Amino acid sequence: MNQEQKILRLLQARGPRGLSGLEAEDMLRVRDLPKRISVLRSRGVPIRRDMKSDELGQRYCRYTLDLAYPAEGKPFMGKRAFV
Repeated sequence: MNQEQKILRLLQARGPRGLSGLEAEDMLRVRDLPKRISVLRSRGVPIRRDMKSDELGQRYCRYTLDLAYPAEGKPFMGKRAFV
């Protein structure tokens, strides 16, 4: 399973909580989450980006799947499906 597939499954599992770069690095050892999100988007996966701030004012990005995306754990089967 490649990094994009792992990220997609984690986004499905986490639902509205989404995923931040630090969480992706900690859980999946993904160093460049924005790049992996870009690849998923190019394959047609609807991912929303929300800018947040922590308690110290540090800004970060949290990614979530669009609510219309199926959350049953099925792989994306669009034009560029995972092989």
